[in-house]
Amino acid sequence: MAQTTGQGRATVVVKRGASARRPHATKATEAELDALIEEATVDAYDESEQLMGLHTMLAENLVLPFKTEVLGVEVTVEKLELTDDNRIAAICTRDKLSQRIAILDLPLPKPPPRGAEWVDAYRRWGLG
Repeated sequence: MAQTTGQGRATVVVKRGASARRPHATKATEAELDALIEEATVDAYDESEQLMGLHTMLAENLVLPFKTEVLGVEVTVEKLELTDDNRIAAICTRDKLSQRIAILDLPLPKPPPRGAEWVDAYRRWGLG
C-alpha cells in the first residue's frame, strides 16, 4: 500500500507474506494497526528499514519483562532482538535456560502486556 507523507514523498509499506494469521492479542482495529505500521515505517526506504522502525517501536513501547506460556511452560520474555534472517525475536527464559522465539510465533498472555498493540502491528506487517 502506498501512502503520501506530509512532505509529498510516497512511502510504500511492504507486507511480508505468510500463510497463517495469529489472532490479535489486543482490541486494536485493522485501521489502528495500519496507523502504527505507518508511524513506525514512515521514513523507511526498504523492508529492512521498515523492520528496524518496527523493532524500535516495539522496544520503546512493549513493557518487558512479562510472563507467557510456551508449549505449556511458563517463560519470561526478557528482551527483543533482531535476528540474522531479518525478523524480530523475543528472548524467553525459564530458570537458567533461554530460547529465542519469533514474535510472529510468540503466544501473548491474557491480559497482554502494555504495548502489545505493537506486537499485533508487527504481525500484521509480517504476515500481511
